[in-house]
Amino acid sequence: MTSSTPSDSAQQPEKAPAKAPAKDPWDLPDVSGLVVGVLGGTGPQGKGLAFRLAKAGQKVIIGSRAAERARAAAEELGHGVEGADNAETARRSDIVIVAVPWDGHGKTLESLREELTGKLVVDCVNPLGFDKQGAYALKPEEGSAAQQAAALLPASRVTAAFHHLSAVLLQDPEIDEIDTDVMVLGEVRADVEIVQALAGRIPGMRGIFAGRLRGAHQVESLVANLISVNRRYKAHAGLRVTDV
Repeated sequence: MTSSTPSDSAQQPEKAPAKAPAKDPWDLPDVSGLVVGVLGGTGPQGKGLAFRLAKAGQKVIIGSRAAERARAAAEELGHGVEGADNAETARRSDIVIVAVPWDGHGKTLESLREELTGKLVVDCVNPLGFDKQGAYALKPEEGSAAQQAAALLPASRVTAAFHHLSAVLLQDPEIDEIDTDVMVLGEVRADVEIVQALAGRIPGMRGIFAGRLRGAHQVESLVANLISVNRRYKAHAGLRVTDV
């Protein structure tokens, strides 16, 4: 009588599945064909971002409550920038940057909820107060301006970025490169990477993933410190993460 032995395949330990190679953090999507709308595009920050992106070849529409004001600002900027009211700007854009004043942030987004449905929204608003001692951070009930945007726009894809950029430098036509990093926050990495890529369209600029929206308050609040630094040293400091 012969005894049976396990097959050779049964004796061999199972191999662990091979790990997928780590994704290159700088492998970002091509966003050159996307239309960028800037709500609050007639203000210093919005106007500066519109100018830089349009100069880099991006199609840009700036929005305002008054279409005529937006069109006048667009003509001043050149580089193919168009102007429209906020609702039309939101409808025609693939990516919508929110650069409105903090005191109008909530009402503006609430009024555009339908137009912003399905859009990638980039909130760059800094909730700040000012008194005799200078700028100080405010904390919205939702935690941050970006989280307020996410609460008001449940059908939109909300991210946060472009908080620390100097409007003075952005609007200066004599400056060819903006040597700074842009912290980008969001819940969906694919959306974050689109915003990182958009930041990278501006010469000298890099988009850096900085975590989820729950960290947006710290990022927004840092601007109060930058304002104090810039006033004291008569500078236009931004942010550079040199070790990344």
